[in-house]
Amino acid sequence: MNAAVLERPRLVVPKLGPCPIVETRRLVLRPHQAADADAIAQSLDDWQVTRMLSRVPAPYSRGDAQDWLNMVLGTNDWHFAITEGDGVHIGCVSIELRHGRWHLGYWLNRFYWGQGLMTEAVSAVLDRFFRRMPQTELFSGAFADNAGSLRIQERMGFSIVGCSDLFSMARNAMAPHLETRLRPEDFRRP
Repeated sequence: MNAAVLERPRLVVPKLGPCPIVETRRLVLRPHQAADADAIAQSLDDWQVTRMLSRVPAPYSRGDAQDWLNMVLGTNDWHFAITEGDGVHIGCVSIELRHGRWHLGYWLNRFYWGQGLMTEAVSAVLDRFFRRMPQTELFSGAFADNAGSLRIQERMGFSIVGCSDLFSMARNAMAPHLETRLRPEDFRRP
């Protein structure tokens, strides 16, 4: 048997390109900068924020923020710093390629919750993503006790495709996690 017959077809995933700057009515979403480390550390050292994230430890230090920035600044994924136009980092929206699928993630400093800012930021990023990748499904998810995040995803058109236990570094425990998917044709702009 020929070895070429045994090879798996290679999956070619298009690249997003550099992280753009996206402006909304109230926000400027821009690529992260090394100078964002202090604001990231301050936001993610808040248990109310980190307990809803799977890959963020608690406590969270400036060194953790610098390590994360060093990791993401050189990638082809999109990691947007959320600002209110003044350059001050208040949160993050990311679209990254994991295991051959595009994933959406986001978080916001707790003092900005309840103002619709994350809905505005996520909607703008999804709009830009689907203009760049019009035929591409996007995956996300949230811990089952994160009603706010699940509401945002539902408003955008995400549907629940699974539930499993996922380890949360901040909680240092497994927690129920809902996996979601957004097809381009299901995207709804709020």
